[in-house]
Amino acid sequence: MPAAEKPSREDVPGRILAAARELFAAVGYRATSMQRVAEAVGITKPGLYYHFPAKDEILRQLTEPLLDELEAALADAERHPDPETVRWQALEGYLDVCIRHRETLLMLVRDMSLLVEAPVAHRFRSAVALANDLVAGPTRDLATRVRAAQAVAGLGDAVILFAEEDPGELREHVLAGVRALLAPARPAPPSAPDRGRPRGRRGGRPRLLDQEQVDHIRRRYATDGHTVEHIARELGVSRATVYRSLNSSSET
Repeated sequence: MPAAEKPSREDVPGRILAAARELFAAVGYRATSMQRVAEAVGITKPGLYYHFPAKDEILRQLTEPLLDELEAALADAERHPDPETVRWQALEGYLDVCIRHRETLLMLVRDMSLLVEAPVAHRFRSAVALANDLVAGPTRDLATRVRAAQAVAGLGDAVILFAEEDPGELREHVLAGVRALLAPARPAPPSAPDRGRPRGRRGGRPRLLDQEQVDHIRRRYATDGHTVEHIARELGVSRATVYRSLNSSSET
């Protein structure tokens, strides 16, 4: 993952946040003690408490920028009167925030307990629910809402899975995938005509010819010297059908 700008030795709060983010992602929020954070930074535990009186304050400062920007991006999208503009501005804004804060997003996903930790959980769930509504738009049928939820979930998932990739290229590919997902559904291709014959007891394609026609094919091929292509054209069947007739046994 492209490293964020490292805090200087004098930026103790920044160093604490960077170390805590890494520890929360690696071993979990609840399993990380304040002592362990202090040791990772190279300061005493009282020195850590001087900057952060509690562990949940570290978590708040780590997640607040992501949540603040996510809520702002969705609120900005919601102001537009055109549903399509709302949809795509919400998607792009959501994606851009995820890319900017991919280290924090990765931390949240690696320790799923953080997603039930107040107030992080409530704000994150509310933002996702709003994004789903904005992407679904005024059409409230189930199919549209399902595809909207898939699109929103795919934004964060792709950023997490490919966090090491170039952000610009990743953004382009993610949006291309979302456009494909949300494109109008194509009509189903027409089904093959029912030829009205059951499959044979050996499975495979149904027989198209009766025994008399099969005998005719064999006679034309063996006695009259006609080619498979000529016989197929004559009977209006495929060459594969002719070959099957020549290779099959005499059973019907």
